[in-house]
This record gives sequence, C-alpha cells and structure tokens, in this order.
Amino acid sequence: MTLRSDDSSHSYGTTHIGAIVFVGRNRAGNWAARETRGAFGGLFIDRAEALKYALFKNGGDPESIIEVAREIEFEIPRP
Repeated sequence: MTLRSDDSSHSYGTTHIGAIVFVGRNRAGNWAARETRGAFGGLFIDRAEALKYALFKNGGDPESIIEVAREIEFEIPRP
C-alpha cells in the first residue's frame, strides 16, 4: 500500500509543471517525495513509487527530481 497525503486512492491529483522534487528516505527508513516548498509530497513503500509520484506531479520532467542521500521529512501542514 502506498501512503499519500494529497490524493485519492487512484489519482495523484494536480500536477505542478517544472516543480523540483526531492526523493529520499526519512528517519524511519520510508521513501518520501517532497516539493521544495512543501506544496506536495508523500510517503511511499518503495523508491519506484516515490519516483513515479514525483514524475507525475512535476509534469514528467526527470531533470527536476533530486534524489538525496540525507534524510528528508514530509510534514503535513497544520490547519
């Protein structure tokens, strides 16, 4: 099961053309994808799902995806 914060179970929602997306692991070892300003992101069961999500959300531009070696966190904004 893939965990996502901003979409339905079968759709990734709105795309953000040209958005830079970081992909990496969080402190717990889960795969995370996060737009640089936090406009979107999510937690995923594996690297492939995180990259698939990042590609969809940034309009299919692989050069705008940065895989990071450091830990990244996806934070859900509070209302």
